[in-house]
Amino acid sequence: MHCFALNLFFMTSPKHHLDILLNPGNRRAFSSHGRHWQTNRYVYPVVSRRSGGISIGVNLNPDKVCNFDCVYCCVDRNIAGGSPDIDLEILQSELSGMLNMVQSGSIYEVEPFSGVAPTLRRINDIAFSGDGEPTTSPQFFSACKVAAEILKIFQLPKVKIVVITNATMLHRPAVEKALRFLDQHNGEMWLKLDAGTQAYYSEVDRSSIPFQRLLDNITACALQRPVVIQTLLMSLHGQAPAPAEIAAYIKRISQICAAGGHIKLIQIYTVARQTTEAYATALPPETLADLGKQIAAALPDIPVSVFP
Repeated sequence: MHCFALNLFFMTSPKHHLDILLNPGNRRAFSSHGRHWQTNRYVYPVVSRRSGGISIGVNLNPDKVCNFDCVYCCVDRNIAGGSPDIDLEILQSELSGMLNMVQSGSIYEVEPFSGVAPTLRRINDIAFSGDGEPTTSPQFFSACKVAAEILKIFQLPKVKIVVITNATMLHRPAVEKALRFLDQHNGEMWLKLDAGTQAYYSEVDRSSIPFQRLLDNITACALQRPVVIQTLLMSLHGQAPAPAEIAAYIKRISQICAAGGHIKLIQIYTVARQTTEAYATALPPETLADLGKQIAAALPDIPVSVFP
């Protein structure tokens, strides 16, 4: 059984949370999640609120193709992307260079990282995220192996390999094989679930992939390993999610757990950057906190962290 927890921002005291959130250097870094870093093609650093440190991003979708078209997405698809083919040698070189910069501290001489607080100056993970759904890349498994080898070379056994995914492709044999590999190399799955109903899912994530496939894939994945659920709650046309939608979301999580799925954490967050649709905006902190409390109260066996 997991302990009941509602954590705002990090699992820290409220004062420490507030200090981190209000620190101007941290705020600049939190809002800077661009997928381009200097001359790199695939690898970029971010200061992640949810990971609590430096997250080294890997973009396996430089072509900007995605099987979701989320209203809250910050990727500008009006500008053409690059080739979908991943050069694994370049990826390996960029990961090595980035780890060298973070370990040596030279990254903190460059904006926006120069103002980051000492408590956040640590490597937390290599995260497969980027401009699309990473598990759609034919080279996803190969890229996972590159990340694991780099961490072995740098002797960083505690650094996670995180896959931030919409869960649509987890049923594919090649993806399942990659996840089994990551289970042996400190991997962690962060699975997106933004809705409780097909209707709201269609409105927010705007995908032709049936909502039930996500639910089935999340359940199957959580049966094999502990997973993190990521949920973005926002205001649409000035309205927060309806109570019935929150209730349906809670029911979906309960069904996953009842089937035997292991959810280690739910992350509740909101819009932080420019969105595809102007009507998709951030919820006020107090509204997000109230929704987080509702979810935590209804799911007392799962820790819930809220990121305003």
